[in-house]
Amino acid sequence: MRAFLLFLFKSIAYGLALAFVLLWLFPLLNNLNLPTIQHNNNETLPAPISYNQAVRRAAPAVVNVYTRSTLVDPRGLRPRTIERQELGSGVLMSAKGYILTNYHVVYGADHIEVALQDGRWLEAVLIGQDKMTDLAVLYVQAENLPVIPQDPELEPQVGDVVLAIGNPLNLGQTITQGIISANGNNGLSSQGSYLDFMRMDAAINRGNSGGALVNTNGSLVGINAAAYQLENQDVQGIFLAVPYQLALNVMQKIIKHGRVTRSYLGLSGDAVLNASGERLTSSGQLLYGIRITAVSANGPAAEAGVQVDDIILEINGQRFRNVQAALNLIAETAPNATLELTIERNSQRLSLTAIAREVI
Repeated sequence: MRAFLLFLFKSIAYGLALAFVLLWLFPLLNNLNLPTIQHNNNETLPAPISYNQAVRRAAPAVVNVYTRSTLVDPRGLRPRTIERQELGSGVLMSAKGYILTNYHVVYGADHIEVALQDGRWLEAVLIGQDKMTDLAVLYVQAENLPVIPQDPELEPQVGDVVLAIGNPLNLGQTITQGIISANGNNGLSSQGSYLDFMRMDAAINRGNSGGALVNTNGSLVGINAAAYQLENQDVQGIFLAVPYQLALNVMQKIIKHGRVTRSYLGLSGDAVLNASGERLTSSGQLLYGIRITAVSANGPAAEAGVQVDDIILEINGQRFRNVQAALNLIAETAPNATLELTIERNSQRLSLTAIAREVI
């Protein structure tokens, strides 16, 4: 034990002596700064990405919609009455109390109530509905109603980030996020196909239908409609919304007339590049006109004198960027109103007058 302690003391003494000699020979070692671990509490971090402002602007105007309907079950010896309850969402579009929701949310309902985010419950009256666009307009009577932010000049683009606000599965207001993958049809010429609607990947579950689709500023982009599904196929991540401009147009018609009217001329055609009738093959090409490929017998176009291979250049003095825009212009014309068609036939320009008829 004594030998071990002696060895230990000698080692310490030799070490101290060596350190003294090194410091004497190399004085710069005195100023050597060894690395230290520091915690910088003043470090500036980038602000986290947040859509809180958009949600705060838009969410108060998104309501929960509850419906009740009475059905008679004919099965059994005695038919029995069944009360069915459904849920969805709606969007307050005006301080006057007009609400947009989906047709399928309120179809067949005997009683409709809406719940506001401020806790108020209000009875709603169905003003009108349009099956082809899956839209319905409700009315509530109340004061100090929140209104969804709207920009009539807004033109959503593919790739824009959007937020879907609604009441999925009656869990309470919920926000999902995605991007627009297709803009959809903004006119009334749609024949009721969901493929004409805006497509995006912000989740729409049962109860979300009729809610608001907004951009990152909180401005209304569309009315949530449904999830795209094929029979016997599991399709995920494709959800649909009615574009804002179309929804607004439908709402205004329903409020004014109680229903949506659509007009037609009874013709179909292809977009062409030139007077020779060369078909357009790219959206980047400039439209010359619409070459008529079919005219319905006894239809408004036939009565006006339109013929197959005529090229429509203008409608009411307006040029159009594609066939869909021309069909929308016709569809949105009031029934029995006149339409001036500027056509080209055999290299000559003609003006024909057609009377639009209502689609029944």
